[in-house]
Amino acid sequence: MESNQVCVFEDVQAARDRVYRYLHKTPLHEYAGLSELVGARVFVKHENHHAVRAFKVRGGVNLASSLDDASRQRGLYTASTGNHGQSIAFAGQVTGTPVRVALPEGANPSKAAAIRELGAEVVFHGRDFDEAREWIGEEATKTGARFIGPTDRELIAGVGTYTLEIMEAQPDIEVIIVPVGAGSGASATSLVAKTINSKVQVIAVQAERAPAIYRSWKARTITAAAMESTAEGLATRVAFENTLSMMLNPTTGIDDFVLVSDEAMEESVRLLVEHTRNLAELGGAAALAAAIQLKDRLAGAKVAIVMSGGNIAMDKLRRILG
Repeated sequence: MESNQVCVFEDVQAARDRVYRYLHKTPLHEYAGLSELVGARVFVKHENHHAVRAFKVRGGVNLASSLDDASRQRGLYTASTGNHGQSIAFAGQVTGTPVRVALPEGANPSKAAAIRELGAEVVFHGRDFDEAREWIGEEATKTGARFIGPTDRELIAGVGTYTLEIMEAQPDIEVIIVPVGAGSGASATSLVAKTINSKVQVIAVQAERAPAIYRSWKARTITAAAMESTAEGLATRVAFENTLSMMLNPTTGIDDFVLVSDEAMEESVRLLVEHTRNLAELGGAAALAAAIQLKDRLAGAKVAIVMSGGNIAMDKLRRILG
């Protein structure tokens, strides 16, 4: 069900026109309070400023706008813990493509509602993302619809456009820290950044309680792990072949991979509200949590952190802010 096609830099360049047909560039802002906290110049890439408040929408519109008429009529099937589903639902809405999204039982209710509001059909199935993904893939096969995995080539190419924006806005950026769920963001970030400037360091970050891709990167082979994190956007228990291979690429792969606790991500949600007045979900705050954890190593550097999404549930936000 997963595409094995690896994205290349030319795919990202080609995605720009399709992405900007429906979306705008997002800001890259420096915040003095965060810079002081980390001991570096910290720039936040605000992917939470999209209409669906998450970076994945770039990949969704790139894929949907690439379909031929027959494929569009058959529709798109996918699975999601929330942000990916909103991305595909939004892409379906703006391109006139029917979309069916499978969410695991107990998924973030605000994300499920947001997917429905964008016109997609929502079906709950399975204990977690991977069970929902396997089931909806079988359903797509039965109906002839296009199944979209979380790391399809067109998705990676679309999300790679935010790194083009980072490099254009701050050509001398030294470090980019990016969260990892299935790996589309991290693999695209590293591909684009290192193609433009091979000296840029790209650091991936995953939840301690969902470390499958971290372990796979360390072992250089696909490895499964328990998924116990409350960070929905980072909630995968298996690695994916194409994004892992991109992250392991000796020329354009990531430079390092770190784990952060759910508690550190929650504290970073609070810090982002305090210093930027922006809402981040736990996965969207993971890059800041990693920057704080690595502050000695980052001292004095020019660092971009990717705020990948802002779709935090209200009950969770109330608890974090106390």
